Amino acid sequence: MTRAPELPSNATNSLDDSLRQPFAPHAVFIDDDEELLRANAQTLKLHGVAVAAHASAHAALPALTRDFDGVVVSDIRMPDMDGLQLFQRLREIDPDIPVILITGHGDIATAVQCMRDGAYDFLAKPYAADRLITAIMHAAEKRHLVLENRRLREAAFAVEADEVPFIGAAPAMQRIKQTLRHIADADVDVLVEGETGTGKEVVATALHRLSRRRHRALVAINCGALPESVIESELFGHEAGAFTGAQKKRIGRIEHASGGTLFLDEIESMPLAVQVKLLRVLESRQITPLGSNDVRNLDLRVVAATKEDLGSPAIRAKFREDLFYRLNVVTIRIPPLRERREDIPLLFAHYLGHASRRFQRDIPEMPASIKQHVMTHDWPGNVRELAHFAERVVLGVLNTPAPQTAATSGVAESLPERMERFEAQLIRDALQTHQGDIKATLESLGIPRKTFYDKLQRHGIDRQQYTQQ
Repeated sequence: MTRAPELPSNATNSLDDSLRQPFAPHAVFIDDDEELLRANAQTLKLHGVAVAAHASAHAALPALTRDFDGVVVSDIRMPDMDGLQLFQRLREIDPDIPVILITGHGDIATAVQCMRDGAYDFLAKPYAADRLITAIMHAAEKRHLVLENRRLREAAFAVEADEVPFIGAAPAMQRIKQTLRHIADADVDVLVEGETGTGKEVVATALHRLSRRRHRALVAINCGALPESVIESELFGHEAGAFTGAQKKRIGRIEHASGGTLFLDEIESMPLAVQVKLLRVLESRQITPLGSNDVRNLDLRVVAATKEDLGSPAIRAKFREDLFYRLNVVTIRIPPLRERREDIPLLFAHYLGHASRRFQRDIPEMPASIKQHVMTHDWPGNVRELAHFAERVVLGVLNTPAPQTAATSGVAESLPERMERFEAQLIRDALQTHQGDIKATLESLGIPRKTFYDKLQRHGIDRQQYTQQ
């Protein structure tokens, strides 16, 4: 089996840095007047702008690559290569590099034309220092967002090449990938544990695609979605006349999966009576449909998924211990997002790219409030919640207010105040994720209904605002 290329760690690190680190403006200042060059460079440094000063465009060009992360400020009238020639050269290197041109009164018309051609701004001499600083700050922020979005797109496309479609650079995720490759062609049953939305079905799909069974069916059954009255017939099949309403023969889902992979999701929801029959199938690799005496052999691999700890004594009342031990040949536990925060930037990038292609929309610029939310939210809905959030970002339909921090309000918050704000934000996020559905919201938050409504009233949250988004 060929090992898929792993995403370079520096791609993950650059994404993580771009979401975590504060914005630091950077500028290249070009002017053949050495006195003005020195004075402007000093002014910018005093205002927190990192400056590389050059007396000619030729001297500055080697640093102005497609990866240049700052702003170019250039005088128009210079010997050898003037500001207009430099601007055209930068358009060829990267049209998104922001260029601010410094003009004399006779060059204003030319500078205006350059702005129509893509220049960011122009400053007419003499100009105030605060005008220069403001223009650079805005242009630098725009450049920062352009480069960040490029990194997001590149990371999103890079993960597409992996044969194991399980995104994550955290050690736990790398171990899962290694395990999947190691057991893919071993016909062992696998138990996948993980919270809602962590990607249990993705594991089952990866196992199937990596195995020799990939050319046969992957049959997925949600045990929690099938009514108890039909689950036995769905799983084991039946003969015509086996029970009232059974007018014709039906091949069960287990038999249909023979030669391929059977994925049993939410297996903890399977009725006890059906668990007994499933245990027999797993032990004998044979099946007898309802109403038949024929025993049929199966070539089967079973992947079962659960959000419960089936090994816990507390669950014994609803799940058979012997079935647990039969399934527990290989157990894969998928950690929730809150336990692998280093993977969040890469996952967010992947789902932004996916949403961009699905909805045929460009990935928008990321304001600081979204970046803060992505890195600080606990994501109780895990990867599924993050994917839906990325979709809303691309569609531009976010209506969850960003939490106000002590830094932005200018007032230091006490610990209880911060906890209250954080709790309110979690509730809003859960309502947003589940579109105001009370049952789903309560399940994701893990709180009683009365407590939930008390918190809505205390935080002034209107649930109706989140319905039918």
